[in-house]
Amino acid sequence: MEQKGNKNKLIHLQNQILQCRSCQNVFGFEPHPIVQGNHNAKIMQISQAPSKSVHETGRPFNDASGRRLRGEWYRISDEDFYNPDHFYIVSMAHCYPGKAPGGGDRRPPKICSEQWLLREMELVDNDIYIIIGGIAAEFFFPREKITALAFEDKQINGKPAYVLPHPSPLNMKWFKDYPEFTEKRIFEVQKEVHRILGIS
Repeated sequence: MEQKGNKNKLIHLQNQILQCRSCQNVFGFEPHPIVQGNHNAKIMQISQAPSKSVHETGRPFNDASGRRLRGEWYRISDEDFYNPDHFYIVSMAHCYPGKAPGGGDRRPPKICSEQWLLREMELVDNDIYIIIGGIAAEFFFPREKITALAFEDKQINGKPAYVLPHPSPLNMKWFKDYPEFTEKRIFEVQKEVHRILGIS
């Protein structure tokens, strides 16, 4: 009964998220909230914020970062990644926040994670967490640096959690500075993703 209750509660919450326009005045354009996943998704993936490409298409990680994440890091098909029973794909902000004056995207508004993300986490019965990028890592592990977190097995809410640097092409310097991530660590995370999803 609890599973069914959480399913209905999550659907209701997702509908509220899709209708949210709290940041329209801040962004200067109409927000396009993104939700993806079911209450029984095995993996909850939490990143920074949707990109402009995701804003325009409504499909999370539908960009160069997503192609690297699925194809090189997880080594899974698009079908597995976008299967709502496999991945609950969410971000610190559900909407593309727009460009920052100095370049790059704006930081995700804190109100989004406080108002929506924490409630989603209560309703999704996932097996593991994957945290992507420095901003998301800072939210869950505020006293630790991503350069260390990316090589450690952590826990969130008593469940295994793995922290990844952002797979963006703009992050190439990090990968050059820490080659052991792509040479070894990512294969450990990949193995866990395959185990959870039953991929041999």
